[in-house]
Formats: sequence, structure tokens, C-alpha cells
Amino acid sequence: MEPIVRAVDVGRGNTKYVTAVDGAEIRCAAFPSEAHPTDVAVSGETWTGRRKTVGVPVAGLIYEVGPDVHLAADVYNSRVLQHDRYCELPEYMALTLGALHFMRVDALDLLVVGLPVATFKVRKVVTALEKRLASRHVIGRGREVTIAKVKAIPQPAGALMHFAHTNNCVANMRKERHLIIDVGQRTFDWIVAQGMQQIEKRSHSVNRGMFDVLHAIADGVSRTLGIDFRDYELVDRALRDGRKPVIFQREYDLAKHMPLARKIAEQAVAEMQHYVGDASDVQNIILVGGGAFFFRKAVKESFPRHSIQEVKDPLFANVRGFQIAGMELARAAGTPAKVVDVGEAGDE
Repeated sequence: MEPIVRAVDVGRGNTKYVTAVDGAEIRCAAFPSEAHPTDVAVSGETWTGRRKTVGVPVAGLIYEVGPDVHLAADVYNSRVLQHDRYCELPEYMALTLGALHFMRVDALDLLVVGLPVATFKVRKVVTALEKRLASRHVIGRGREVTIAKVKAIPQPAGALMHFAHTNNCVANMRKERHLIIDVGQRTFDWIVAQGMQQIEKRSHSVNRGMFDVLHAIADGVSRTLGIDFRDYELVDRALRDGRKPVIFQREYDLAKHMPLARKIAEQAVAEMQHYVGDASDVQNIILVGGGAFFFRKAVKESFPRHSIQEVKDPLFANVRGFQIAGMELARAAGTPAKVVDVGEAGDE
């Protein structure tokens, strides 16, 4: 029987996972990286029907996770994955197991997950995570999943794998040097790689991601309006759509807060340059991640002699690369990986 391989990328903003592989197409889904704890069973029933969430038991509590998790939210912000060791939190485990629940699998031969570059350098953390996940877990609604083996890799390494395979340039890229920049919700990650091998001393991450951008803008709105404004999702949508957010029933112009927000992106790129210099020895600079759209200008200004390459659906670049890496590991072990269509998130 062919081994079953899956990939999950628990980011600070979103949890991404593979739903199906059809030839060269890797289909994915995502839900917010929010986990709401309770000490009672989660019904998820509302007057309009069942919300698309699941209650996952972890460490004596039940964490509600899933696409409709905002319907379970209270005044507390449950986006708690904001420090470097977030993979050790019960919320991280709940989000990972929630993704497996929505995949509707009962057993995995290999699960591939990702970590920020700085965290990946701490080998004892990586080893502990792989050991903790490689077990039998309850994943909600009376279901269980058994994971035989887990492989953690640096998050930008997934984007490198995805880019190489999507552009059919694996052979050429094995001969070249690359800089892969992954702009996440909380972490700005990068790796320098020779071929598919990471150059560790030139790769790292800093906590200057989209969360910091949104926080700076929200602080500016708070000062201007004299309120405690923390609707980060509203600001995020406004930046992505190029529209003014509506606050107190009026459009609010974010332009006055943009210079400080742009400075955060510039600071992140400047820290990266301490490690990569002017990138004169780099043939490919690849920009991915959910915050790529906002950091693009700072990256381009810092590397004016390079062409900055991006991928379609940058949010899913890492998890698609994780899936490719897992399938290659399975092939190297002597058996091709099996990935069956598992439907969309929240189908149950």
C-alpha cells in the first residue's frame, strides 16, 4: 500500500493545509490561526446551522478551531502564536490537529510541517515537535488520527521547492544560489540556499511581519480617534483591497499612518541585509507569504539590481512545497506517496 503524505503550515495568521493533489496541482485550504479554549464540549450549533469549526481536546481543554472560528470569538484576541517558541503551545497542537480533522484522514505515514528559520535552528525544539506530533491523537467529534512520522523544515524552504517545481526549473536551480523571503503574520523569514541546500549562517528570521504593520496602523488610528482601536482584520483588508476602511460609519484615510508602517518593512529588510549583503552572488530572489504584497516595495528598493520573483497564491507557497518535499521523501524511501482528494475545509 502506498504511504499517505500530508502537509500543514501553522502560521501566526493562518493555518494552511493540503486538501488534494491532482497531478501537478496541489490544492489547499486555510483557516485563521485562532484557537478558542473551553472546558466543555463544543457544539458549534447556531440558529443558521452548524458553524465550520471543531473542538479539539488538548492538555485538558477543548480548543475550537476552523474556518468559522470568528463566530466563537470573545473580546479576548486568541491569536496567541506571537513568540518564537509558539510550536510548543497547546494552541499550535490544536490548530495542527484541526487541520488534520478537516482533511478527514485516519492515518498518516508522513506529516510535513514548517517552522520559522530562527526556531528551526534550535534543534531540540525541532526534535521535540516531531516526536510530539508522531503519535495517536484525538481530533474532535470522536475521531482519531495516527501519525507515523513527522518531518519539520524551515518555512521558506517549502516556497523554494514550490517555486522550482511550478516553474519546471529544478535542474537549473540546483546549480544556482537563491534568496527566499517569506513575509508572514508575525515573522519575516529568509533563507539563502545553494541549490536546494540551506546556507544556515546566512538564513534567519525576525519578528517584523504583517502583525507589526497592522499594529502600527491600529495604534495610529487609536491616537487620532481617541479610542482603543484593534480591528487588525479591517486594516488588513483595506491594505489588500486598496480601499479606505469604514470606522464609525465613515471612511478613514490610512495615508497618514503609512510612512511608519512602511518603515517596519524597511527595518525587516535591513536586518536581512546584515546576513545576505547586497545579494550579488544570488541568482534568484523569491518573495512569498501573506504579507508579500506590502513588503514588496522595501525588498525591491534594497535589491534594485535584481528581479524579484513571486508565485501565484503566495499564502500557500510554503505548504505546497512541504507537500512536494514529503512526496519526494516517500519516493526516496522506495514507495511513491498516495494523496487522495479529501474535500474542502468544513465539509463536515
